[in-house]
Amino acid sequence: IRSLALLRIENLTKRYKTGDTALKSVNLEVPKGQVLALIGPSGAGKSTLIRCVNRLVEPTEGNILLDDMELTTLGSGQLRKARRSMGMIFQEYALVERLSVMENVLSGRLGYVSFWRSFSRRFPQSDVTEAYRLLERVGLDHMADKRADELSGGQRQRVGICRALIQDPALLLVDEPTASLDPKTSRQIMRLICELCAERGLAAIINIHDVLLAQMFAKRIVGLQLGEVVYDGEPDGLTPDQLTLIYGEEDWEATIDKVEDEVSDAAAVESTEIVQ
Repeated sequence: IRSLALLRIENLTKRYKTGDTALKSVNLEVPKGQVLALIGPSGAGKSTLIRCVNRLVEPTEGNILLDDMELTTLGSGQLRKARRSMGMIFQEYALVERLSVMENVLSGRLGYVSFWRSFSRRFPQSDVTEAYRLLERVGLDHMADKRADELSGGQRQRVGICRALIQDPALLLVDEPTASLDPKTSRQIMRLICELCAERGLAAIINIHDVLLAQMFAKRIVGLQLGEVVYDGEPDGLTPDQLTLIYGEEDWEATIDKVEDEVSDAAAVESTEIVQ
């Protein structure tokens, strides 16, 4: 019987050679179309979890199933194909600075084209057309020929989003997409990611250090503490006690009040604010 979950993580453990344990028997199921925010303090295992899913980090124990395909046992060729279904968006954008915006977006198709096509950067017209369509969707179609190093942080992150989406993935793995951005741009990027997931029916795991942004945009929050899941539920369930369990003592009542104010403000401007 096929699972209803797109992604299933079962008893995922990661121990490093130093003896440090980054993840301890983590169990998660992510349905198709769900945007999940992964929160927790530095060192909680958020980035490790995301990177275990696409095996940029090799798990020590456990199973990871994407659409019922076991990822942890795949050989290099099979893994390359499986990674087509997992779009990765990085904190530091991971663009090739000297290449154009268009070339950076098209690099998301490298898993689909032959070696010689990728070596000479000759992509099918259908890929180029889709790249332009994505750039138009994120407001960057007029910058297709600009070099990546000419862009602002928010623009670079939108190029990274397009590069992930042109893979035609089923799952987005998003590693701290707003860490290097100012508050307004951070909100725009989070809104854009969630809108694109809704438009395309994509699931996403967003590792994010900003609790307020996570509560504003994600429908489900998973809190990690020392490599273990200590919260899994709706944003409204993040009480001061839950936040203390995840992060430690703090004036969480003030944070929750701020979230409520921000959500009200966002709703008031939602119809007029345009992503820039």
